[in-house]
Amino acid sequence: MLAPWVIEETKDVDLQDKRLNDRFAVILDLLSGHPTASIPAACGGYNEMMAAYRFFNNHKIGFENVLEPHIEATARRMAEHRVVILAQDTTEIDLTRPERQVVGAGPLDGGSHRGVLLHPLMGFTPDGTPLGIVYAEVWTRDDAPPTPKPQRELERRRTPIEEKESMRWVDAFRHANEQAEQIPQTQFICTADSEADIYELLQESQEESQKLDYIIRACHDRALQKDEEHAETGAHHLREQVLTENVLFTKTISVRGRKAKVGCDKRGRRQPRESRTAEVEVRAASVTLRAPWRPDRKLDDISVNVVLVTEVDPPEGDTPVEWVLLTSLPIDDVEQVRTVIQYYCVRWMIEVFFRTLKSGCRVEKRHLEHIDGMLPCLAVYLIVTWRTLFVCRLGREFPDISCEAVFEPAEWKSVYYVVHKTPPPSTPPTLQEMVRMVAQLGGYVNRKRTDEPGPQTVWLGLQRTHDIANCWLVFGPESKNEKILM
Repeated sequence: MLAPWVIEETKDVDLQDKRLNDRFAVILDLLSGHPTASIPAACGGYNEMMAAYRFFNNHKIGFENVLEPHIEATARRMAEHRVVILAQDTTEIDLTRPERQVVGAGPLDGGSHRGVLLHPLMGFTPDGTPLGIVYAEVWTRDDAPPTPKPQRELERRRTPIEEKESMRWVDAFRHANEQAEQIPQTQFICTADSEADIYELLQESQEESQKLDYIIRACHDRALQKDEEHAETGAHHLREQVLTENVLFTKTISVRGRKAKVGCDKRGRRQPRESRTAEVEVRAASVTLRAPWRPDRKLDDISVNVVLVTEVDPPEGDTPVEWVLLTSLPIDDVEQVRTVIQYYCVRWMIEVFFRTLKSGCRVEKRHLEHIDGMLPCLAVYLIVTWRTLFVCRLGREFPDISCEAVFEPAEWKSVYYVVHKTPPPSTPPTLQEMVRMVAQLGGYVNRKRTDEPGPQTVWLGLQRTHDIANCWLVFGPESKNEKILM
């Protein structure tokens, strides 16, 4: 029997063959029940395993048509919310194998590794609950002979953005705007990290047809158009102009430590730092950016709002915390500025999604020989990853609702019995209680005043929940079996 959420998530599937539609739902159900397991282990038998591999390698099956029903379901979920944060980011799916490589995989940034690049646009509630994938692009790079750096820089400057990989940020922004047009009752805010600080994207946001707001972390200290209002400050660039503004408020934040991934990377936001508590100042301003030169077109100057978060007295030798956020949202008062920062912080959840996809669902370890089979498999695991995070975060957003909003009776009753060693109550526990019990199966220690469980313990617990519920249905007190084999 398929899980109810699987039925809902796959009701719009159209793979041009009813048997393939049905098989897709079965595969999603099996893999979501055992997200950390290999495909053979998740399928539970030789016939089911071979059916899954045949499905992924079928020429009718692709990344887009597997993901499409989930995208439709995501739109339905987003329509139920007043505000939705659309976060976009890029990650590498490393498919490097010790011996035989995946046919069709391309080089990654490291040079010695091979795989594909994934760029999803995901919907989140303002508190970080994932609503699903809105759009996703995957691609492989071509093998090319090494080019001297000066020549690469010259070619990059001369190449139109439509022919660059960075066009993915603009494409995702356009898909976000399509969602804003199709669901007008919801306010959409598109967020992105500093890699999306592309002038063509900012100019796209100025079009009259745009129904979308945005928050983008700046990477470049862009030149400003001089005007009479700001002439007295003498500032010529974005950062120095905002620093002339009064401090709106200060805040104490926790800064997570990090290690340098690449020793030769000198960018400030890539440098190592220790975990610490930091005091930050917040300023805001409205500025007009001076358009950069392009060889193939003339760009217009554009006006943006800016929120600047800077650390006060960082430790000596450590990289200070600093965010420069470009936004279309209003910044007329302190609360509006706080909202901009809060909404941008939701962007971090897409990084949690990537970590869950790779460490929890172990998508990079799936053994398919050709990239054409790997991409549909990746699409299925994107849905599985969403479901894991959705359950984890929903328990925080709606802690007091009945757990039967997400879990079947066999699931909560069997888990309750295993965790508490007593028969389940007649009234279902709350969703928060159930998520905590599931996480306990994955190693979470449920104590008073402790943090809510994270994705890792939840995905491990969901796997055990699937098995325990099946045993409950077959051998439990409500089963129809008259005999139990001892």
